[in-house]
Amino acid sequence: MNGLVIKNTGSWYTVRTDEGSNVECKIKGSFRLKGIRSTNPVAVGDRVTIVRNAEGTAFITDIEDRKNYIIRKSSNLSKQSHIIASNVDQAFLVVTVNYPQTSTTFIDRFLASAEAYRVPVVLLFNKTDILLPEDLEYQALMIHLYETVGYKCLSVSAFDENIAVTLQPLLKDKITLFSGNSGVGKSTLLNTLMPGLNLRTAEISEAHNTGMHTTTFSEMLPLPYGGWVIDTPGIKGFGTFDMEPEEICGYFKEIFKFSKDCRFRNCTHTHEPGCAVRKAVEDHYIAESRYNSYLSMLEDKGESKYRQAY
Repeated sequence: MNGLVIKNTGSWYTVRTDEGSNVECKIKGSFRLKGIRSTNPVAVGDRVTIVRNAEGTAFITDIEDRKNYIIRKSSNLSKQSHIIASNVDQAFLVVTVNYPQTSTTFIDRFLASAEAYRVPVVLLFNKTDILLPEDLEYQALMIHLYETVGYKCLSVSAFDENIAVTLQPLLKDKITLFSGNSGVGKSTLLNTLMPGLNLRTAEISEAHNTGMHTTTFSEMLPLPYGGWVIDTPGIKGFGTFDMEPEEICGYFKEIFKFSKDCRFRNCTHTHEPGCAVRKAVEDHYIAESRYNSYLSMLEDKGESKYRQAY
């Protein structure tokens, strides 16, 4: 029997079979012996084969090849990865310039990982209804930056009932991953998009201006007009995984563009003479925040928090 993994609670997986029924499944232990360096060898969005044993318990026995996935370093196990979702058509990254603030480093790491697996990303700048004038000014600068790089950006409020009208053309008949830091309003946004969904939400911590986890597992939710959204737990950090230093430049669109004019073909854009990338940063053709994000990803291999998997 074949189907689609629509929910992962850590130990159990809900599979929507091709016949239209939902089956609760476990993983065959052999999955953990195949060299998959992942905390979740089966991910939401996977196409799988399931079988039942004599006692009636269903097991996932095989995974179809994935067309893509969004992956990050496991926050607790530095030698392993965590697959956020697989086989997606696009990702919506929900960010906030305040309440809480999403760092440009987090945004850039997410975007680079999506570029690595050719997943288009739309940036949703949420909570515009509660931002102060200086916050709105900063948001406008952020939107200008990422639109200039080549990413679609939308300024939204999760409490705007018309948001479904805005997003429906982008979501219809597609599988869309929703991701972001804890507290950016992702669950509230999905509740507005799909009335009756009633996902849990929570206020951010006023003392630290940080979000609190309300979504504890990943789940695919069917849209009434066709397509799916994948709700995922909030992410605090985004460690890159399985990226060689020489590849990272290619995941920053504007850095890659200028790198073609560097004097040396193997330029790392950190210290070499005749580096067109560093010259572009000095001349403000490349945003300093984006360049710093690039440098931070180069350093991942040496950080104890994000050690190279082996």
